[in-house]
Amino acid sequence: MIKPAYAAISSVLPFTRPAAEDRIAMTSDRIRIETLSGLTVALALVPEAVAFAFVAGVNPLTGLYAAFMVCLITSLFGGRPGMISGATGALAVVMVSLVATHGVEYLFAAVILMGAMQITAGVFKLGRFIRLVPHPVMLGFVNGLAIVIFLAQFGQFKVNTPDGGKDWISGLPLVYMLGLVALTMLVIYVVPKVTRIVPAPLAAILVVAGLVIAFDIPVPRVGDMASIAGGLPEFAIPRVPMTLETLEIIFPYALIFAAIGLIESLLTLNLVGEKTGTRGGASQECMAQGGANVVTGFFGGMGGCAMIGQSMINVESGARTRLSGITAAVLLLSFILFASPLIEQIPLAALIGVMFMVVIGTFAWKSFTIIARVPRVDAAVIILVTIITVLTDLAIAVVAGVIISALAYAWSNATRIRATVEEEGGAKVYRIEGPLFFGSVAGFLELFDAKADPDVVIVDFLNSRVADQSALQAIETLAAKYMAHGTRLELRHLSRDCHTLLNRAGQLMIDSDDDPDYGIAVHYGVRIGRFGGSH
Repeated sequence: MIKPAYAAISSVLPFTRPAAEDRIAMTSDRIRIETLSGLTVALALVPEAVAFAFVAGVNPLTGLYAAFMVCLITSLFGGRPGMISGATGALAVVMVSLVATHGVEYLFAAVILMGAMQITAGVFKLGRFIRLVPHPVMLGFVNGLAIVIFLAQFGQFKVNTPDGGKDWISGLPLVYMLGLVALTMLVIYVVPKVTRIVPAPLAAILVVAGLVIAFDIPVPRVGDMASIAGGLPEFAIPRVPMTLETLEIIFPYALIFAAIGLIESLLTLNLVGEKTGTRGGASQECMAQGGANVVTGFFGGMGGCAMIGQSMINVESGARTRLSGITAAVLLLSFILFASPLIEQIPLAALIGVMFMVVIGTFAWKSFTIIARVPRVDAAVIILVTIITVLTDLAIAVVAGVIISALAYAWSNATRIRATVEEEGGAKVYRIEGPLFFGSVAGFLELFDAKADPDVVIVDFLNSRVADQSALQAIETLAAKYMAHGTRLELRHLSRDCHTLLNRAGQLMIDSDDDPDYGIAVHYGVRIGRFGGSH
């Protein structure tokens, strides 16, 4: 029954069908894998959503509703089958300030605006700029998030105190807790060697939960965090004044939410793609995340983005289609509506053990050996992004890593500009080597001596490339210097783009059949004048 139903849904909703390279036949075995993977993810989503709701200072159901809606919508519309989204800690730590200052209704309004911004990013295909994130930044991102997930689990080793605070568990309950965490990890390690009928994380949760319930072992359970019982989420327009002042309050938060959400989602999309050997649509993911957050804001959810931990659980459990995410979302809602007494009996130790195994599988252990072999700048970027991710947030870490990598690349290329000098029929020939761009123009101009050079100077760009407007300006400046000394300057092997933009110095150009045909990286819509002016 499930297979025909899924096929029917796919025929009506084409967005549920992955790209050709991701399309997998929905056999009974595949449906079993996807369904069990979804169940495992749903069980892991419960404590995470509740914990992140506490971090943000909102009701636990606000986090659970967000996990359900964001997971469902992104599973249907998203750019990566098998990727899981929901309420996340990266967003929660930023939300707490808005909630504490203005209240939860302003949070809902900010989440809606956040979603609109993400949809806009998808419409304008801004997601493709994630390709500019260097590999060292990706390694730092993965390592940083693995550490964040690891540290977040220690919060589960605390229990509520009578005065409303939190205190570390100790004594025999701590021993039981640690033992059950270790047992969970052992089961996850052993099960794949015995059978793949049931995902290892699900088997571990069932085994440990069965032991705890059967022997009434005194350890914290999901219900000790908060009750997850509730009804269906209800539509409501956020109760905030529709004024410019409200927009001024929520806009900065929404912008930060959107940036963090998109960066984490797109990097997770790439990571899942590497794990599964498939490709996904970045712009499609932006629009899916945006649509999910708009809906979530109108239905009392705290918003969300991709979850690397749950995505890794899903993928490692064998999920490769959208059915696993849809199943996880539907089961999560079912837990809220019907099965809360049962789910609340699951020991936190089992879920902690699952997340610890996710940490082990997510952390890029090879980075320890890579650091010793890669350039020092790349090694520094890996370490820096990891540290910033742990201490602040993902968006700052990734932006810092990209900026440092870009500056290092620009400096490296700036020092590569050089020239070999030859004589040709009484003329002096400078054969330029290396890219000419904003970072190398100073070095380029230092190569020439207009006072000492002969009456005819030839500058050959065959082994160079003119990259931007700063490079064009440098060529104009050089031409002006030689003209001031009465020297004839000839420019060879410049692209047609350069011919057009330097048309006022056209008498300096020497056309050749082997002129390059690349385009200037950025067209400024102006024509550079003879001595650097424009019109």
